[in-house]
Amino acid sequence: MQHLLDLPRLRYSDSANTAGTALHYLGLTELAARIRSREISPVAAARAQLDRIASLDGTLHSYALVLADAAMAQAEAAEAEIEAGFYRGPLHGVPVAVKDLCDTAGFATAGGMAIHRTRIPAEDATVVRRLKGAGAVLLGKLQLTEGAYSDHHPAIEAPRNPWHAEHWPGMSSSGSGVATAAGLCYGSLGSDTGGSIRFPCAANGLTGLKPSWGRVSRHGVLALAPSMDHVGPMARSAVDAGVLLGVIAGADAKDPTASLDPVPDYLSAVGHGVRGLRIGIDAAWNSDGVDSATAAMLADATETFRALGARIVELRFPEVVQAVADWFPLCAVEAAVAHAAIYPARKNEYGPVLASVIEAGRSVSGTELQRILLRRMELRGHMAAVFGDADVLLIPVQPFASPTVAAMQALAETPSLVSALLRCTAPFDMTGHPTITLPGGITDAGMPLAFQLAAAHMDEATLVRAGAAFQDATHWHRRHPSD
Repeated sequence: MQHLLDLPRLRYSDSANTAGTALHYLGLTELAARIRSREISPVAAARAQLDRIASLDGTLHSYALVLADAAMAQAEAAEAEIEAGFYRGPLHGVPVAVKDLCDTAGFATAGGMAIHRTRIPAEDATVVRRLKGAGAVLLGKLQLTEGAYSDHHPAIEAPRNPWHAEHWPGMSSSGSGVATAAGLCYGSLGSDTGGSIRFPCAANGLTGLKPSWGRVSRHGVLALAPSMDHVGPMARSAVDAGVLLGVIAGADAKDPTASLDPVPDYLSAVGHGVRGLRIGIDAAWNSDGVDSATAAMLADATETFRALGARIVELRFPEVVQAVADWFPLCAVEAAVAHAAIYPARKNEYGPVLASVIEAGRSVSGTELQRILLRRMELRGHMAAVFGDADVLLIPVQPFASPTVAAMQALAETPSLVSALLRCTAPFDMTGHPTITLPGGITDAGMPLAFQLAAAHMDEATLVRAGAAFQDATHWHRRHPSD
């Protein structure tokens, strides 16, 4: 058998495109179809991705670790299996990457922490094992903020937004967002504790699916705040995200908090449209403190769904000011517990932001924590009640469009602005409800805009269905940054 890699290198911008889409910007499922039909070899796809990483990532800094040799071995194995008639499914031979807090056996998992640069796990995280079992080709580990909180360790170069380097690339899963948007992988895994799948997807023009808490095993995933940590896919479409979620979701004996609920076929309702779907809108949530570009994008998205036959339902969402205020000390307490084995013993090796969060968590009293937990229970109840009147909620990801890195640095010093940023994301980490982030427009400066849909617990299938219907009717998810 002759590998495509052994032939003259494909000029894939010409010979492998779909409606003008270069190979590296094909959707995951589009590439999967070409691999299955043997139009594109897994080896050629992996080599093209590794070449592109070598060419661009010295500037973008999205990868913490590139696993070139292992990726090529996996691609060769996938090609051999497919040639032999053994096809594992839509990830077989597809190059993907994972946030560098997912353990990889034999390869370092640093979690954005200088202290863990030489930490080499003995086994894969469950999500990594499931990706490999589906035949995916793992290109490498994607950079993140220190410990998956809000800022990078001073010794680590932060990822840069491929649309424009001066603009914010998103929160802790920024490496996943940058790599997927820049065509350095066909999909990735991120994690979300306060918005860190959603912010990078909004910033980089991607579709991100934060699953229900418990839907995806956290075994082998470095923790920030375990009761709010969600592992989920970041991709170029709702369908691609649904494919990834279908592979990584499900019960896991190694994680007793993983849900025992059966995993549905997330693509079964794709194509059924949204006629009759109840989409809940809270005018105050979608306007208070929201800039004009974001407000216009939300209005356009609402009208698109209305034109597709969805029922737009005016609702009043639960009050979340206290929930956002509670998110900070709750995250801090859980982070302090997660790092107790090495903090404060190795405090001097931590960056200042993560260290200050852990210190704050160590100072929270038991009675204060209990009050937070009781309020959290009430919020879950109030939020669940909303889904009696709506199938999904349509809300912003953030109140302001595509901020610059400089603006975000200034914002970090203003607590009220940080709370405003988290108003539409953190409550769904507190309650554990699933959300999908969808590209919804482009700013006058040429930067992506996005909104999110939220659904009832374990109803990711409705989010994939609604997201796919919106993307069938729009083109925003087909926009890409220029190299």
